[in-house]
Amino acid sequence: MPASATAAELFRHLSAEKSSFYRSIMDVFAAAKRQYRLQLRPDEVLAEASWAAGPPRIEEVNGALAQLAEWGNLESQPDTARVSSISDFYRARFLYRLSHGGEAVETGLAVFFQTLERRAELQTVALEDIASRLQALQQLIDQSVTEDGLDVAKAHQVLRDLVGVFNDLTENAQAFMAGVARSLELQQAEASAVIAYKRRLIDYLDRFLSDLVRRSDSIALFIQRLAPQVDPVFLQIAEREARDSAPDDEGDQTNEKMRRWQAWRERWKGLRGWFLSTGAEPPQAELLRSRARAAIPQLLSAIAAVNDRRSGRSDRSADFRTLAHWFAACGSDAEAHRMARAAFALHPARHFSLNLEAGEELPANTPWADAPPLTISPRLREYGEATPRGPLARVRDRSEERAFMAAHLSEEARQVEAARQRLATGQAFRLSEIGELDTHAFGLFQSLLGEALAEQAHPDQIVERQTGDGLLKIRMEPLGVATEARIATPGGVFAGRDHLVTISYTQAPQ
Repeated sequence: MPASATAAELFRHLSAEKSSFYRSIMDVFAAAKRQYRLQLRPDEVLAEASWAAGPPRIEEVNGALAQLAEWGNLESQPDTARVSSISDFYRARFLYRLSHGGEAVETGLAVFFQTLERRAELQTVALEDIASRLQALQQLIDQSVTEDGLDVAKAHQVLRDLVGVFNDLTENAQAFMAGVARSLELQQAEASAVIAYKRRLIDYLDRFLSDLVRRSDSIALFIQRLAPQVDPVFLQIAEREARDSAPDDEGDQTNEKMRRWQAWRERWKGLRGWFLSTGAEPPQAELLRSRARAAIPQLLSAIAAVNDRRSGRSDRSADFRTLAHWFAACGSDAEAHRMARAAFALHPARHFSLNLEAGEELPANTPWADAPPLTISPRLREYGEATPRGPLARVRDRSEERAFMAAHLSEEARQVEAARQRLATGQAFRLSEIGELDTHAFGLFQSLLGEALAEQAHPDQIVERQTGDGLLKIRMEPLGVATEARIATPGGVFAGRDHLVTISYTQAPQ
C-alpha cells in the first residue's frame, strides 16, 4: 500500500461517484482471494465481474483499477508474461492484487453485511451439542484415571468444539435479546401474514423454551461435576498450545502457557455463568428464557394493533350504547355500581396524611365529607415546599405489614403449587369429573384452558401444547357436542362442552 494511502482513502471507493463500479471490481478480487488466486489481469476482471449496467470497455476497467491502486486498495506490478514484441514491452500492462489495507477493508465489509443480515436465532441444537461435548469431556477424564493419563489431543478437540458451539449460542442469543422487538415490527404487514407469523414464532419459542428447560439442568449437572477436575485439563491443553507459539525474548514459554491457561479458565467461567447462578445473579439461560417468554405478549400486542387498524377508528358513541345495554341488563343497583366501577375505573377514596399531627391513616371507605380537613402550610404556596420545623417525623415501622405481605405471598404460592399438583397428574380426566375448584386452582385451570383453546382452529380439533412458562403440558380432546361439564367455583359455576383433559409436567417437579 502506498505510504500516502490512509484509512480514509481505503474507504473512498464506497462513496465515490462510481461506487457500484468499484465494488464490482473489489468483489472479484475478494472472490479471487477465497480461491487462492494471487493476481488478476484487467481482462480477467472484466470477464468475471458482475456489472450492474452491462459490461464496460476495457479502458474503463483499467482506469478504475489504477484509481483503486492509488487509493491503496490494490497493488500493481508490470505484467511481462504476455510480451511478444518491443512495442508490447513498452505498453503499460499490469497485474493487480489485493493490498494489505484492501484485504482488511473487504474483511470488515463482509463482517458488516453479515451482521446486518443475520437474523436472531435461538439454537436448540447448540444446547444438545454443549451437553454432548461436556459428556465427552467427562468420559475422557474418567478414562484418564484407569489408563496412562489424559488424551490431551482429544480433550483439546472437545473443548475447542465446545467453545465454538457456545460462542455461536451466546452470539445468537444476544442478537435475539437485542433484536426481538425489531422482528415484531408488523405495522405494515397484512393481517393474514401477521397471523401466520404469530403461529410460527410461538411454535418456535415453545420449542426452544421446552428444550432450554430440559437441557439446562443436565448441562448444569455436568458443569458442577466437572468443576473440580477441569483445571488440570486446562493446564495440559495450555501447555500443548504453548508448544506452537513463538518464544519470547528470553526463550521461555512459561508465561505463554499461563496466559493460555487463564484464557481457558475465563471461557469455563463464562459457560458456568450461563447455566449456573453466580451469587445474586441469575444464570444467563434463565434471563434468555424470560426474554423469550416476554416475546409472546409483545407479539400479541402487535396483533392487537393490527386488528385495531383493521376495525378502523373507535366509535365512542357505539361503545356508550353497548355500555348502556349492559347497564339496562343489570338486575340490581349493586350490579350497576359494580359495572360503573369497572367501566369508569371508579374506586373508593384514598386519604393521604400530610399533617404531622394526624393520627392513624383513614380507611378507604371514609367519605370525603366525614374526613378531617387537610391543613396546607402557607410555606408550600410561597416557596413550593412544606418543610416542617423542628425534628423530623419518626419513621413508621412497617415490619408488621411486610410480615403480613410475606406470609400472604407465601400462602398464595403454596396454594398455587397445591393446585398445580392436583391438576397436573399426567392422567386423563373429563372436565365433568373435576369437581369443585377453589380460587387458585380455578385460576390455574383457566390459564391452561385459555392457552389450549387459543391453538384450536375448530371446536372438534384435538389440542396439545406446552404452557408459556414451559412447566406444564396440556392435551384437550373434545367429547360429544351434546356433552356438558359444570365446574363449581367460589365465584360461580363454569359450564361448557365436556373435554378429555391430560395435564402433566414437562419435567419432574423438584
